[in-house]
Amino acid sequence: MLKPMSIRWSLVIPVKTLVAAKTRLAAATGPHRTRLAVAVASDTVAAALSCPPVARVIVVTADPAAAGPLAALGADVVPDPDRGLNTALRTGAAHAVRVAPDDAVGALQADLPALRPAELAVALEAAAEFDQSFVPDALDVGTTFYGVRPGRPFAPRFGGESRAKHLAGGAKELCVPGIDSVRRDVDTPDDLRAAVALGLGRHTAAVVAELWPGAAQPPA
Repeated sequence: MLKPMSIRWSLVIPVKTLVAAKTRLAAATGPHRTRLAVAVASDTVAAALSCPPVARVIVVTADPAAAGPLAALGADVVPDPDRGLNTALRTGAAHAVRVAPDDAVGALQADLPALRPAELAVALEAAAEFDQSFVPDALDVGTTFYGVRPGRPFAPRFGGESRAKHLAGGAKELCVPGIDSVRRDVDTPDDLRAAVALGLGRHTAAVVAELWPGAAQPPA
């Protein structure tokens, strides 16, 4: 059996077409919503690429406005077949297995602007102990990470109350302390304020500083 620390990971990050991204932030961000979405995805990808157990990041997207910046960071970009989130993830996972069949495969949400590489490494080390596992979001309703060990079936169940779906599918819930940045996805202004409190990555921080100059937090 592989030791957990010997496992390397391919992480699949799905990025929506930007016109559909972060709609619940529209009122707060106005015409800058798509810029914020690119910045958040950029910080997620950059942090993942800086995480030692991560061998590669595969971005699945149909939007060239996102594909270009994320490829420039070092992500391997593959086309989104546009048949839903889980199909996009399976497409990225299939690419990952073709490229590196001996690596574990994980799905990571693209909206983790406070993601810290060290905290992601803790989550991946815990995930390496189970055939399939997941990290719940900060609200304990959704999922921010789902992963499988090498050679195991990749069966993501994102969307809606995905925590319950992953539990029902037999995935191990990773209740690991000290991984707040892995759990803090951003869909609403309240989420963004919570991410600011954790500490944003440089791309998101620059957009937030431009949108709300001089403010420690985005306005309520």
